[in-house]
Amino acid sequence: MKQQTNWLRPLGSTGLTVSAVAAGGGPIGSMPEIFGYDVPTEQAVDLVTKLLRSPVRVIDTSNGYSDGNSERRIGQGITRAGGLPADYLIATKTDAKDGDYSGERVRRSVEESMDRLGLNKLPLVYLHDPEFALDQGLDAPGGAVEVLVELQREGIIGAIGLAGGDVKVMHRFLDLGVFNVLLNHNRWTLVDRSAGALFDRASAAGMGVVNAAYLGGGLLANPHGQRKYGYRPAKDATVDAAFALEALCREWGTDLATAALQFSLRDPRIHMSVVGISKPERIDTLLASANAELPEEFWVAVEDLVPEPSNWLDPVNP
Repeated sequence: MKQQTNWLRPLGSTGLTVSAVAAGGGPIGSMPEIFGYDVPTEQAVDLVTKLLRSPVRVIDTSNGYSDGNSERRIGQGITRAGGLPADYLIATKTDAKDGDYSGERVRRSVEESMDRLGLNKLPLVYLHDPEFALDQGLDAPGGAVEVLVELQREGIIGAIGLAGGDVKVMHRFLDLGVFNVLLNHNRWTLVDRSAGALFDRASAAGMGVVNAAYLGGGLLANPHGQRKYGYRPAKDATVDAAFALEALCREWGTDLATAALQFSLRDPRIHMSVVGISKPERIDTLLASANAELPEEFWVAVEDLVPEPSNWLDPVNP
């Protein structure tokens, strides 16, 4: 399959090269409480081995996904494939454990990830979901952020990322000036534009910009399924917009998931778009969506269907 132009690109000024689309590692670990289905171990490991041979050159995971099972299965897939290809990037994230998100916990989180993945260096590690740990002194002396900087200085990790949702919290942590990559989820999609100012800021600073969960957790893949957006009950206006967009896609001979991906890919600020994958056969479907071409008239019609800002996850940007 012919790959789209600019499929491989620099991740901001990090020195890392990424593919335009990354495979999200949440489903690899099996998270039925979020995605609504189970992913058996053998299926997940087979998926990883196929991803390592595919044009998708990044898997994005996290220490806490399924209590470490995502990283374990990715590590098993790497072993089965005979090792990690030199041009492949495994990105992971630090996570709290038993309510502890201290600097010491961050160091242990990184050690656990390296052990599960079978890697002696992690090229990209994010501080994950700081909005849920604001009482943990993440940015205090000796805290999580400071330890990530130490780990980078020690050569144990490469780029330092910030990954989360709430845009106000993301802005607050960008103020620290230590992060090389920004990952935001569910807030720059066909139906939600909460991350606009955040992406502007990160792009202007030369950071790597990663748009995750551009399907809104599933609504923009199948609006007939769970009425959820961003892992929470969806507002009526958001669901209505998803149905209207689905109808628009039919008119233009495409599908909603393809349009959702193309919306992210066409944004010059975004270096990489992340989508969860659970089945090997999804790889070809994803690549076909990445290679689709939709005319400008289609995108003009899309903008007419965006819900009012009051319906976005974070309706007021700083």
